[in-house]
Amino acid sequence: MPAPPDSGPNQNPELLRRLLRAKDRMDAASHEDWPVGRLARVSHVSEAHFARSFKEAFGVPPHRYLLTRRIERAVALLRDSDLPITEIAFQTGWHSLGTFGRIFRDITGEKPSVVRQLVRAAASEAGCVPACILSAAQRPDLITAVLEKRRRIADAKNEA
Repeated sequence: MPAPPDSGPNQNPELLRRLLRAKDRMDAASHEDWPVGRLARVSHVSEAHFARSFKEAFGVPPHRYLLTRRIERAVALLRDSDLPITEIAFQTGWHSLGTFGRIFRDITGEKPSVVRQLVRAAASEAGCVPACILSAAQRPDLITAVLEKRRRIADAKNEA
């Protein structure tokens, strides 16, 4: 009986290398726009195959992954710099301060100015905890889409 064909990126090292190439590009330039078509070209696969394979390999769709990276970078800039929030929004790839603030609040639960105060206070208290551990603990949770979170909150308010 013949062996079953490879059924996913976890069984295809070449596809994983291609997906990692696109993920690395997003990591290196998260401030840039990364539509699925551009990522698919980097990976040398079709758009549909890229989107499906990326989610299967990394657990989140490419756009959510990019949002996570942008918010992580924004939190780091809020903590480590005195840049105005508007400048941080533009440096991390947002074209609108309103969109940045709304998405930031949806993901972190707080406004950027509040997060700036909280992370600076936590950093001074953390002392000798390695930065990589702090970053992992503060990583935004984007398992659920931002729009889905908003819909659930609105449904809960309507039921109450």
